[in-house]
Amino acid sequence: MDNSQLAIRIKELRSQKGMSQEFLAEESGLSLRTIQRVEKGESNPTGDSLKRLANALNITPDDLLDWAIKEDKKYLTYLNLSALTFLFFPLLGILIPFMIWTAKRGKIKNIDKLGKDLINYQITWTILLFLIPILLLAASRTGLIESITLSTFFIIVALLYVVNLISILLNSLRISNDKEVVYFPQIRLLK
Repeated sequence: MDNSQLAIRIKELRSQKGMSQEFLAEESGLSLRTIQRVEKGESNPTGDSLKRLANALNITPDDLLDWAIKEDKKYLTYLNLSALTFLFFPLLGILIPFMIWTAKRGKIKNIDKLGKDLINYQITWTILLFLIPILLLAASRTGLIESITLSTFFIIVALLYVVNLISILLNSLRISNDKEVVYFPQIRLLK
């Protein structure tokens, strides 16, 4: 990262946190002149100065240096395919993508939308996976529908698994072809 990008990043973070240059200097233990020179791109801070600035801004030094949004279709595909863990246990289809998404959130182009859509879809799918059989069982017990066989439950669950699998695989292809992902249905819990 060159001085101008680092200068912009430090100034941006300081402004977002409502800090003055004087306050940042005080919190970091650096001189006001050093802060001014760094923000103007006149000097490149040392490793120790970067650590002090990062601590004062309440971020990691990596967040200070590695902030540019990159385009990484492989990571987006990896995030999308991580939802296949639902095959082992339904909640893993939510937890694993969530962890992968939060690790690079804001650092990769289109990751926020993909992560939110994928996780919202997986939450919706998991709710349906547990809710539909319960509703069918309740409907058969109350006489709203004729008796439900065990094979009917297995067919419904199998269909839900197939729909989820196809959706993930199709969206992986859409990512590799630079098309927008489409996850439906989804309850918009993450906005």
